[in-house]
Amino acid sequence: MKTTYLGQNCFLFTYKEKNILTDPFYNFGKEKSKFDISAQKIDYILITHAHGDHIADVKEVLDLHPEAIIIGQPEICGYFNHPNSIDINFGGSAKIDDLKISMVSASHTSSFPDGSYGGEPAGYIFRFPGKNIYFAGDTSVMSDMELFPKLFGNIDLAILPVGSHYTMCARKASFAAAELLKTKKVIGCHFDTFPPIEIDHKEAHQHFAVRNIDFTLPKLGEVFEL
Repeated sequence: MKTTYLGQNCFLFTYKEKNILTDPFYNFGKEKSKFDISAQKIDYILITHAHGDHIADVKEVLDLHPEAIIIGQPEICGYFNHPNSIDINFGGSAKIDDLKISMVSASHTSSFPDGSYGGEPAGYIFRFPGKNIYFAGDTSVMSDMELFPKLFGNIDLAILPVGSHYTMCARKASFAAAELLKTKKVIGCHFDTFPPIEIDHKEAHQHFAVRNIDFTLPKLGEVFEL
């Protein structure tokens, strides 16, 4: 599996030639990422919650890739009323070949830009042979995180928000990674997009370094092999 960071909580995951776009918000930073949605093949759109900085570009994706399948809460799938969708809820999973994507809780809020109810916010565990990746979505530290390695096995990588203000800061995320998730590798997200979530990169790295966690603050357009 590989992933490309496209800003905020938007990543393009590729697994066995299937492309999964998370929380579409790529237009905000595309002058740096150089991401061209029209040049892609989008098979799935995975949504954690309904806030505007997580769904802003869903309509464009569906206009260009009407065959794409939305994966998300029943409320989110219902809102977009897209004929191709997999509406799951907490405890449920979607399968893509031998990749299983399980919905887990997140501590946040969720409403659409028009004020309508977006369901409960979520994170996801990506499970494929020999690996587990925790894709947290927007969240604070929560006790449920301690259950994830017990339920799913070792968390090989956690993708965690670190921007503070609306989510965890780097200090809290490093605590969650070390004490609850028991993971040794973290990619940060949901930072620097807007003034309230601009962070000190050096300080963020220090919080993870003291806990001996391999930590990355990705650049727009950066590609990772997972």
